[in-house]
Amino acid sequence: MNALSAQLLVGLINGSFYALLSLGLAVIFGMLNIINFAHGALYMMGAFAAYFLLNVMGIGYWPALILAPVAVGIFGMILERTMLQWIASMDHLYGLLLTFGLALIIQGVFQNYFGSSGLPYAIPDLLKGGMNLGFMFLPIYRGWVVVFSLVVCLATWYLIERTRLGANLRAATENPTLVRAFGINVPRMITLTYGLGVGLAALAGVLSAPINQVRPLMGADLIIVVFAVVVIGGMGSIMGSIITGFALGIVEGLTKYFYPEASNTVVFVLMVLVLLVKPSGLTGRAA
Repeated sequence: MNALSAQLLVGLINGSFYALLSLGLAVIFGMLNIINFAHGALYMMGAFAAYFLLNVMGIGYWPALILAPVAVGIFGMILERTMLQWIASMDHLYGLLLTFGLALIIQGVFQNYFGSSGLPYAIPDLLKGGMNLGFMFLPIYRGWVVVFSLVVCLATWYLIERTRLGANLRAATENPTLVRAFGINVPRMITLTYGLGVGLAALAGVLSAPINQVRPLMGADLIIVVFAVVVIGGMGSIMGSIITGFALGIVEGLTKYFYPEASNTVVFVLMVLVLLVKPSGLTGRAA
């Protein structure tokens, strides 16, 4: 029972990162129609931003939860203004190739300066230690990651699906000419949306830093799985990405307990099965 509970906890933690990263991808694709392959590199930049804030400026974990996503989000908005806006009307392949190239450049620069080994990032004092639940020992920081990720995911869903700002965002992507007629600055809204998606990736990087350490290739290890999560949930589906991210994390944890050899491939097997049955994803809409 203890081993099973431990694997479920690991699955939930992985699911938290899957959900946050796939949510950012879903926001960017659903709102902007850009397949953002640089997402993993921007996730890594969020972790490095937290590391620099702590070791260079002496700014701890709690301010980094805000400052790192904002800094990386601004970097993402600069990318959107200088590069991505020019290919927005082109085929999705152009965006994928451009962001894939950006990911390689960003990862290469960080790897050149910091190598491939991980840099330690301390757990904040308030979240150190753990709780004995009887059937398992729960590290407080890992429990915090799961709860905080869920809150952020649901808040993002509410912002996009249930507020006037979210309605304007969706309208701007579906009929930008009409939205401009109401005096709304569509290019600025698109840039802010990309910054939001990138900021979610950076936030996941900050949360991951104390668990997985800070490494230039930490995003490369996750991005393929996260794309599989987005495909299974439905490209552009906000709630689909959240539910699928957490669910696949749990499935992966259970697989590690019952059949460890398949734990690295179970997500892709599920992706193939879903695409065969419902190509638009579990919650996606057919084109």
